[in-house]
Amino acid sequence: MGRGKRQAEAGRRARTGAAWAMGLCLLLAAVPGLARGPASVADVAEGLQDAVVNISTTQTLQGPGEPGPMRKGPKGSPFEEFFDDFFEDEGPDGMPRKVSSLGSGFVIDPSGLIVTNNHVIEGADEIIVNFVDGSKLKVTKILGHDPKTDLALLKVEPKEPLKAVSFGNSSAMRVGDWVMAIGNPFGLGGSVTVGIISATKRDINAGPYDDFIQTDAAINRGNSGGPLFNMEGEVIGVNTAIISPTGGSIGIGFAVPSNTATKVLNQLKEYGETRRGWLGVHVQSVTEEIAEGLGLVEPMGALVASVAPDGPAAAAGIEAGDVILDFDGQEIDSMRDLPRAVVGTAIDKDVPVKLLRGGKTLNITVKIGRLPEDEAEEEDEIEETLPVAPEGEDLLGLSIAPLTDDLREKYAISDKIEGVVITDVEPDSPAARKNVKAGDVIVEVTQEEVHQPHDVIDRLRAVKRSGRGRVLLLLSDAKGELRFVAVPTS
Repeated sequence: MGRGKRQAEAGRRARTGAAWAMGLCLLLAAVPGLARGPASVADVAEGLQDAVVNISTTQTLQGPGEPGPMRKGPKGSPFEEFFDDFFEDEGPDGMPRKVSSLGSGFVIDPSGLIVTNNHVIEGADEIIVNFVDGSKLKVTKILGHDPKTDLALLKVEPKEPLKAVSFGNSSAMRVGDWVMAIGNPFGLGGSVTVGIISATKRDINAGPYDDFIQTDAAINRGNSGGPLFNMEGEVIGVNTAIISPTGGSIGIGFAVPSNTATKVLNQLKEYGETRRGWLGVHVQSVTEEIAEGLGLVEPMGALVASVAPDGPAAAAGIEAGDVILDFDGQEIDSMRDLPRAVVGTAIDKDVPVKLLRGGKTLNITVKIGRLPEDEAEEEDEIEETLPVAPEGEDLLGLSIAPLTDDLREKYAISDKIEGVVITDVEPDSPAARKNVKAGDVIVEVTQEEVHQPHDVIDRLRAVKRSGRGRVLLLLSDAKGELRFVAVPTS
């Protein structure tokens, strides 16, 4: 290209750029909102601040060096702390000391009902509610609290009706929707922050019913128990936890969805406690390996590892090895979906359940019971091992033997457990890589019971002949806790 042509082309580009710039300026001038930035949320915030309160608590600790009410995330999780905890008035060794905490809350009934986090008020001797106008009220009663969802419902006695806010539908919120948090970060009451919903249905390993809303609205220490609003001024979440290496916001906060909170709070108000639905099963995830062992095209549902003998599932005929695909019209895409669906179901309700058993789909009805408060799973490991030669051929790196009285005593195996005991696991074998241990008992192979070593060998041969790359084992530990393991056959 000659010099003259290059100059002409440069001039054309300059004129084009100038035209675009002028057009953009005209657009911004024609639309004032674009020139000023996003629309203000002042009108929404102004109507809500009176209903958001600061919660201050005091607790007296008697022993020297006794730990205060630290609000840490679950052991091994990436979460630093839940937001409050300010310590003062530490006495000398042997003397009582007072621990003060600051959090947030919000009024849901003009008569004086206030929502906050359980960890904000846990163990408190005195709870004071501070309002935006400077007035204070002492909490006269904790109507109820629920550690599993970290919610608490408080009662105060106001002389005049309080300004209250209402709950919205958290299920209607989408990733990218604007939200607003109001609370008491670092003791700075009435602080407003704005962000978007970053994710929904987050599982942060805080409890069995995790279903959190994640937001990048700034949430810090002291925001615990405060509301997360939509742009209509409705509460769609209760701020509960953050990820933070420093204790300050890095844009990753979590809130209990309003649809979960309202169910819990209604029960706390009516009964003073939660009354959750109970199915009576222990379930585990259907991994790709387990799906292959079951003959499923893709992982789906919740795999029943064990069934409580006197529970609703046992009465309805649900068995270990069943895969629950649908509960009360709700698809169970993953294991975590089932506990959340069950606990929100009314006690004594007859619920349709669709499950997969032996490659066939079954439809049954279960009458939901009430979850026992002490329902919990225990994990025990047997460390001592003693190799015993396998019968015959390679068994995925396992040595197995009949479950004799001597072996029951050696591995402390309950008399109620039947099957074939594993006496040794070769290092770096397929079974070892799946955390199979000596002392585990093989109860089923490919969903068929086994009682002698030859039963296990026959089932393994059948799996290999079928061409499947994995075999599904149902294992029991010494206490009777069951789990499924899909072990590669080669």
